[in-house]
Amino acid sequence: MTFRNALKSLFSPPSGAPAAPGEDDPCVLLQDEAELDAAIASRDKLMVLFYASWCPFSRAFLGTCRKHASDGAFDYARIVVDDDHPLTEKYAIEVYPTVLFFEKGKVVRRLDGVYHRGLSQGQFEDFARLCAAK
Repeated sequence: MTFRNALKSLFSPPSGAPAAPGEDDPCVLLQDEAELDAAIASRDKLMVLFYASWCPFSRAFLGTCRKHASDGAFDYARIVVDDDHPLTEKYAIEVYPTVLFFEKGKVVRRLDGVYHRGLSQGQFEDFARLCAAK
């Protein structure tokens, strides 16, 4: 390993960390409910990750979501729903992370995290296959 690569690995963000400014993130970060509504309305199929910034299971799962988003089967988005966010009630989000699959503006499938476990890559792959088959 070269000195440059060693420095790069030392200062690179951990898996699941937000992309640095200017980097392409295949799982677009939405800022608020209005952006989410616009994203849902403008796409036939959209996979949305709802997560909490303080949740270790959410942070661990973010890398899995990004990996799948880079495959390009669907459009992917994510939204942080910390501390009594109104979207948690609107979409009945009780466990982080939770993934909702929207088709033509409606939720057609959901994958809820497991309390104190989150979601696994395998669970998400199965979910994505079901959504693709729809």
